Amino acid sequence: MVKYTVKRLVLMIPVVLGVTILIFLLLSLVPGDPAKLVLGNEATVEMVEAKRIEMGLDKPLLVRMLIYMKDVFFRLDFGTSYYNTTSILSEIGARLPRTMTIAGFGILVTTILGIPLGILAAVNQNGLADRICMVLSMIGVALPEFCVAMVLVTIFSSKLGWLPPYGVKNWTCFIMPVIAVGLNSMAGLARNCRNCTLEAIRSDYVTTARSKGVKEWKVIMHHVLPNSLIPVVTSLGTSFANMMGGAIVIENVFSIPGMGQYIVTAINSRDYNVIQGSVIVLAIIFSLIILLIDLVYAYIDPRIKAQYVGAGRRKKAS
Repeated sequence: MVKYTVKRLVLMIPVVLGVTILIFLLLSLVPGDPAKLVLGNEATVEMVEAKRIEMGLDKPLLVRMLIYMKDVFFRLDFGTSYYNTTSILSEIGARLPRTMTIAGFGILVTTILGIPLGILAAVNQNGLADRICMVLSMIGVALPEFCVAMVLVTIFSSKLGWLPPYGVKNWTCFIMPVIAVGLNSMAGLARNCRNCTLEAIRSDYVTTARSKGVKEWKVIMHHVLPNSLIPVVTSLGTSFANMMGGAIVIENVFSIPGMGQYIVTAINSRDYNVIQGSVIVLAIIFSLIILLIDLVYAYIDPRIKAQYVGAGRRKKAS
Protein backbone atom coordinates (compact mmCIF):
# COMPACT_ATOMS: atom_id res chain seq x y z
CA MET A 1 0.00 0.00 0.00
CA VAL A 2 2.91 2.37 0.64
CA LYS A 3 4.18 1.82 -2.89
CA TYR A 4 0.69 2.39 -4.29
CA THR A 5 0.29 5.61 -2.26
CA VAL A 6 3.66 6.97 -3.41
CA LYS A 7 2.80 6.14 -7.01
CA ARG A 8 -0.49 8.01 -6.79
CA LEU A 9 1.18 11.00 -5.14
CA VAL A 10 3.76 11.18 -7.92
CA LEU A 11 0.99 11.09 -10.54
CA MET A 12 -0.57 14.16 -8.91
CA ILE A 13 2.44 16.31 -9.78
CA PRO A 14 1.96 16.48 -13.58
CA VAL A 15 -1.77 17.03 -13.11
CA VAL A 16 -1.30 20.08 -10.87
CA LEU A 17 1.52 21.42 -13.04
CA GLY A 18 -0.59 20.95 -16.17
CA VAL A 19 -3.53 22.81 -14.64
CA THR A 20 -1.22 25.64 -13.54
CA ILE A 21 0.35 26.03 -16.98
CA LEU A 22 -3.00 25.79 -18.76
CA ILE A 23 -4.82 28.36 -16.63
CA PHE A 24 -1.84 30.75 -16.78
CA LEU A 25 -1.63 30.56 -20.58
CA LEU A 26 -5.38 30.88 -21.05
CA LEU A 27 -5.65 33.99 -18.89
CA SER A 28 -2.53 35.48 -20.46
CA LEU A 29 -4.06 35.14 -23.93
CA VAL A 30 -7.37 36.75 -22.94
CA PRO A 31 -7.82 40.08 -24.78
CA GLY A 32 -7.30 43.16 -22.66
CA ASP A 33 -4.47 44.71 -20.68
CA PRO A 34 -4.69 43.96 -16.93
CA ALA A 35 -2.82 47.17 -16.12
CA LYS A 36 -5.36 49.23 -18.04
CA LEU A 37 -8.22 47.33 -16.40
CA VAL A 38 -6.88 48.20 -12.96
CA LEU A 39 -6.26 51.87 -13.71
CA GLY A 40 -9.40 52.47 -15.75
CA ASN A 41 -10.00 54.13 -19.10
CA GLU A 42 -8.86 57.55 -17.93
CA ALA A 43 -5.28 56.40 -17.25
CA THR A 44 -2.53 57.84 -19.45
CA VAL A 45 -0.11 55.75 -21.49
CA GLU A 46 2.69 56.51 -19.03
CA MET A 47 0.57 55.39 -16.08
CA VAL A 48 -0.38 52.17 -17.83
CA GLU A 49 3.23 51.41 -18.73
CA ALA A 50 4.39 52.05 -15.17
CA LYS A 51 1.65 49.76 -13.87
CA ARG A 52 2.68 47.03 -16.33
CA ILE A 53 6.22 47.18 -15.01
CA GLU A 54 4.94 47.08 -11.42
CA MET A 55 2.81 44.01 -12.22
CA GLY A 56 5.66 42.32 -14.10
CA LEU A 57 3.75 42.33 -17.40
CA ASP A 58 6.72 43.78 -19.29
CA LYS A 59 8.53 40.42 -19.11
CA PRO A 60 8.11 37.65 -21.74
CA LEU A 61 5.25 35.21 -21.24
CA LEU A 62 7.47 32.20 -20.47
CA VAL A 63 9.49 34.15 -17.91
CA ARG A 64 6.32 35.36 -16.18
CA MET A 65 4.96 31.81 -16.07
CA LEU A 66 8.14 30.40 -14.55
CA ILE A 67 8.26 33.17 -11.94
CA TYR A 68 4.62 32.56 -11.06
CA MET A 69 5.13 28.78 -10.72
CA LYS A 70 8.20 29.33 -8.53
CA ASP A 71 6.26 31.68 -6.25
CA VAL A 72 3.30 29.30 -6.02
CA PHE A 73 5.05 25.97 -5.48
CA PHE A 74 8.16 27.04 -3.58
CA ARG A 75 6.92 30.06 -1.63
CA LEU A 76 3.17 29.34 -1.47
CA ASP A 77 2.66 32.89 -2.72
CA PHE A 78 -0.35 33.27 -5.01
CA GLY A 79 0.09 37.05 -5.17
CA THR A 80 -2.51 39.67 -4.38
CA SER A 81 -5.69 40.86 -6.01
CA TYR A 82 -5.43 43.49 -8.72
CA TYR A 83 -7.80 45.76 -6.84
CA ASN A 84 -6.52 45.51 -3.25
CA THR A 85 -3.48 44.36 -1.32
CA THR A 86 -5.18 41.37 0.30
CA SER A 87 -3.25 38.12 -0.03
CA ILE A 88 -5.05 35.64 -2.28
CA LEU A 89 -3.93 32.71 -0.12
CA SER A 90 -5.38 34.31 3.03
CA GLU A 91 -8.68 35.00 1.24
CA ILE A 92 -8.84 31.40 0.03
CA GLY A 93 -8.03 30.18 3.54
CA ALA A 94 -10.95 32.17 4.93
CA ARG A 95 -13.46 31.14 2.23
CA LEU A 96 -12.50 27.55 1.43
CA PRO A 97 -13.83 26.04 4.73
CA ARG A 98 -17.36 27.23 3.86
CA THR A 99 -17.23 25.60 0.43
CA MET A 100 -15.74 22.42 1.91
CA THR A 101 -18.49 22.38 4.56
CA ILE A 102 -21.20 22.45 1.91
CA ALA A 103 -19.51 19.79 -0.22
CA GLY A 104 -18.53 17.63 2.77
CA PHE A 105 -21.99 17.49 4.30
CA GLY A 106 -23.40 17.11 0.80
CA ILE A 107 -21.37 13.94 0.18
CA LEU A 108 -22.33 12.69 3.67
CA VAL A 109 -26.04 13.12 2.92
CA THR A 110 -25.53 11.59 -0.52
CA THR A 111 -23.84 8.50 0.93
CA ILE A 112 -26.30 8.01 3.80
CA LEU A 113 -29.37 8.27 1.56
CA GLY A 114 -28.15 7.27 -1.90
CA ILE A 115 -26.64 3.88 -1.08
CA PRO A 116 -29.64 2.55 0.94
CA LEU A 117 -32.03 3.75 -1.78
CA GLY A 118 -30.00 1.97 -4.46
CA ILE A 119 -29.84 -1.25 -2.45
CA LEU A 120 -33.56 -1.08 -1.65
CA ALA A 121 -34.38 -0.62 -5.33
CA ALA A 122 -32.15 -3.54 -6.36
CA VAL A 123 -33.46 -5.95 -3.73
CA ASN A 124 -37.04 -5.11 -4.78
CA GLN A 125 -36.33 -5.08 -8.51
CA ASN A 126 -39.38 -4.10 -10.60
CA GLY A 127 -41.38 -3.71 -7.39
CA LEU A 128 -43.06 -0.65 -5.95
CA ALA A 129 -39.99 0.41 -3.95
CA ASP A 130 -37.81 0.07 -7.05
CA ARG A 131 -40.12 2.20 -9.17
CA ILE A 132 -40.46 4.92 -6.52
CA CYS A 133 -36.69 5.09 -5.98
CA MET A 134 -35.97 5.27 -9.70
CA VAL A 135 -38.58 7.97 -10.31
CA LEU A 136 -37.09 10.05 -7.48
CA SER A 137 -33.62 9.43 -8.90
CA MET A 138 -34.67 10.57 -12.37
CA ILE A 139 -36.16 13.76 -10.92
CA GLY A 140 -33.01 14.40 -8.90
CA VAL A 141 -30.73 13.89 -11.89
CA ALA A 142 -32.87 16.11 -14.14
CA LEU A 143 -33.05 19.09 -11.76
CA PRO A 144 -30.00 21.42 -11.76
CA GLU A 145 -28.64 22.62 -8.44
CA PHE A 146 -29.64 26.25 -8.84
CA CYS A 147 -33.21 25.23 -9.69
CA VAL A 148 -33.45 23.12 -6.53
CA ALA A 149 -31.96 26.00 -4.55
CA MET A 150 -34.58 28.46 -5.78
CA VAL A 151 -37.40 26.02 -4.98
CA LEU A 152 -36.02 25.47 -1.46
CA VAL A 153 -35.73 29.22 -0.85
CA THR A 154 -39.28 29.79 -2.08
CA ILE A 155 -40.76 27.07 0.13
CA PHE A 156 -38.72 27.08 3.33
CA SER A 157 -37.74 30.76 3.48
CA SER A 158 -40.36 32.81 1.67
CA LYS A 159 -43.46 30.70 2.42
CA LEU A 160 -42.72 28.89 5.69
CA GLY A 161 -39.98 31.08 7.14
CA TRP A 162 -38.19 28.09 8.67
CA LEU A 163 -34.69 28.67 7.26
CA PRO A 164 -32.64 31.79 6.50
CA PRO A 165 -32.45 32.54 2.75
CA TYR A 166 -28.83 33.74 2.73
CA GLY A 167 -25.68 34.35 4.77
CA VAL A 168 -23.65 32.26 7.23
CA LYS A 169 -24.95 33.49 10.58
CA ASN A 170 -25.41 29.98 12.01
CA TRP A 171 -25.47 26.32 11.00
CA THR A 172 -29.05 26.51 9.72
CA CYS A 173 -27.80 28.65 6.82
CA PHE A 174 -26.06 25.56 5.41
CA ILE A 175 -29.10 23.24 5.38
CA MET A 176 -30.60 24.35 2.07
CA PRO A 177 -27.23 24.64 0.25
CA VAL A 178 -26.30 21.10 1.34
CA ILE A 179 -29.64 19.72 0.12
CA ALA A 180 -29.38 21.61 -3.17
CA VAL A 181 -25.86 20.32 -3.80
CA GLY A 182 -26.48 16.76 -2.62
CA LEU A 183 -29.78 15.98 -4.35
CA ASN A 184 -28.34 15.56 -7.83
CA SER A 185 -25.40 13.43 -6.68
CA MET A 186 -27.62 11.36 -4.40
CA ALA A 187 -29.87 10.48 -7.34
CA GLY A 188 -26.91 9.47 -9.49
CA LEU A 189 -25.35 7.44 -6.67
CA ALA A 190 -28.64 5.60 -6.04
CA ARG A 191 -28.87 4.58 -9.71
CA ASN A 192 -25.23 3.48 -9.76
CA CYS A 193 -25.63 1.52 -6.52
CA ARG A 194 -28.77 -0.18 -7.87
CA ASN A 195 -26.97 -1.34 -11.02
CA CYS A 196 -23.93 -2.61 -9.10
CA THR A 197 -26.12 -4.42 -6.56
CA LEU A 198 -28.16 -6.10 -9.29
CA GLU A 199 -24.96 -7.27 -10.95
CA ALA A 200 -23.72 -8.72 -7.66
CA ILE A 201 -27.07 -10.40 -6.95
CA ARG A 202 -26.88 -12.24 -10.30
CA SER A 203 -23.38 -13.56 -9.55
CA ASP A 204 -22.65 -17.24 -9.07
CA TYR A 205 -21.40 -16.89 -5.50
CA VAL A 206 -24.76 -15.39 -4.46
CA THR A 207 -26.63 -18.23 -6.15
CA THR A 208 -24.38 -20.72 -4.35
CA ALA A 209 -24.98 -19.06 -0.99
CA ARG A 210 -28.73 -19.14 -1.50
CA SER A 211 -28.63 -22.80 -2.54
CA LYS A 212 -26.87 -23.61 0.73
CA GLY A 213 -29.82 -22.16 2.64
CA VAL A 214 -28.12 -18.98 3.83
CA LYS A 215 -30.68 -16.45 5.02
CA GLU A 216 -31.43 -13.66 2.54
CA TRP A 217 -30.29 -10.83 4.81
CA LYS A 218 -26.96 -12.60 5.35
CA VAL A 219 -26.57 -13.04 1.59
CA ILE A 220 -27.13 -9.32 1.09
CA MET A 221 -24.89 -8.20 3.95
CA HIS A 222 -21.99 -10.64 3.55
CA HIS A 223 -21.93 -11.38 -0.17
CA VAL A 224 -23.74 -8.70 -2.14
CA LEU A 225 -22.78 -5.48 -0.31
CA PRO A 226 -18.97 -5.96 -0.08
CA ASN A 227 -18.75 -6.57 -3.83
CA SER A 228 -21.37 -4.10 -5.06
CA LEU A 229 -20.00 -1.15 -3.09
CA ILE A 230 -16.49 -1.28 -4.60
CA PRO A 231 -17.49 0.59 -7.82
CA VAL A 232 -19.75 2.87 -5.78
CA VAL A 233 -16.85 4.00 -3.58
CA THR A 234 -14.92 4.93 -6.73
CA SER A 235 -17.78 7.09 -7.98
CA LEU A 236 -17.89 9.01 -4.68
CA GLY A 237 -14.70 10.84 -5.68
CA THR A 238 -16.34 12.13 -8.84
CA SER A 239 -19.46 13.01 -6.86
CA PHE A 240 -17.44 15.08 -4.39
CA ALA A 241 -15.72 16.91 -7.24
CA ASN A 242 -19.11 17.63 -8.80
CA MET A 243 -20.35 18.91 -5.46
CA MET A 244 -17.42 21.30 -5.19
CA GLY A 245 -18.38 22.66 -8.60
CA GLY A 246 -22.04 22.80 -7.61
CA ALA A 247 -21.19 24.55 -4.36
CA ILE A 248 -19.51 27.30 -6.35
CA VAL A 249 -22.84 27.99 -8.08
CA ILE A 250 -24.97 27.51 -4.97
CA GLU A 251 -22.90 29.97 -2.93
CA ASN A 252 -24.00 32.77 -5.23
CA VAL A 253 -27.66 31.80 -4.86
CA PHE A 254 -27.47 31.85 -1.05
CA SER A 255 -24.93 34.72 -0.83
CA ILE A 256 -22.40 32.56 1.02
CA PRO A 257 -18.91 34.11 1.06
CA GLY A 258 -17.08 31.02 -0.11
CA MET A 259 -14.88 30.08 -3.04
CA GLY A 260 -17.76 30.32 -5.49
CA GLN A 261 -18.56 33.92 -4.72
CA TYR A 262 -14.84 34.73 -4.70
CA ILE A 263 -14.27 33.22 -8.16
CA VAL A 264 -17.40 34.71 -9.73
CA THR A 265 -16.49 38.18 -8.42
CA ALA A 266 -12.96 37.77 -9.80
CA ILE A 267 -14.30 36.69 -13.21
CA ASN A 268 -16.67 39.65 -13.39
CA SER A 269 -13.86 42.07 -12.50
CA ARG A 270 -11.28 40.16 -14.58
CA ASP A 271 -9.00 39.73 -11.58
CA TYR A 272 -6.72 37.14 -13.19
CA ASN A 273 -4.49 36.57 -10.16
CA VAL A 274 -7.48 35.52 -8.06
CA ILE A 275 -8.80 33.24 -10.81
CA GLN A 276 -5.42 31.54 -11.24
CA GLY A 277 -4.87 31.00 -7.53
CA SER A 278 -8.39 29.68 -6.95
CA VAL A 279 -8.22 27.23 -9.85
CA ILE A 280 -4.84 25.87 -8.71
CA VAL A 281 -6.04 25.38 -5.12
CA LEU A 282 -9.20 23.62 -6.33
CA ALA A 283 -7.13 21.40 -8.63
CA ILE A 284 -4.95 20.35 -5.69
CA ILE A 285 -8.03 19.61 -3.57
CA PHE A 286 -9.63 17.56 -6.34
CA SER A 287 -6.40 15.58 -6.79
CA LEU A 288 -6.21 14.85 -3.06
CA ILE A 289 -9.83 13.73 -3.01
CA ILE A 290 -9.27 11.37 -5.95
CA LEU A 291 -6.14 10.07 -4.17
CA LEU A 292 -8.14 9.38 -1.00
CA ILE A 293 -10.83 7.54 -2.94
CA ASP A 294 -8.20 5.48 -4.76
CA LEU A 295 -6.61 4.51 -1.44
CA VAL A 296 -9.97 3.45 -0.03
CA TYR A 297 -10.66 1.48 -3.20
CA ALA A 298 -7.25 -0.21 -3.00
CA TYR A 299 -7.88 -1.04 0.66
CA ILE A 300 -11.26 -2.71 0.12
CA ASP A 301 -10.41 -4.38 -3.21
CA PRO A 302 -8.36 -7.53 -2.44
CA ARG A 303 -7.06 -7.69 -6.03
CA ILE A 304 -5.11 -4.43 -5.69
CA LYS A 305 -3.81 -5.37 -2.24
CA ALA A 306 -2.72 -8.78 -3.52
CA GLN A 307 -1.00 -7.17 -6.50
CA TYR A 308 1.26 -4.99 -4.37
CA VAL A 309 1.75 -7.51 -1.58
CA GLY A 310 2.72 -10.13 -4.15
CA ALA A 311 5.11 -7.72 -5.86
CA GLY A 312 6.77 -6.95 -2.54
CA ARG A 313 7.23 -10.66 -1.70
CA ARG A 314 8.70 -11.41 -5.13
CA LYS A 315 11.13 -8.53 -4.71
CA LYS A 316 12.30 -9.86 -1.31
CA ALA A 317 12.59 -13.39 -2.65
CA SER A 318 14.79 -12.29 -5.54
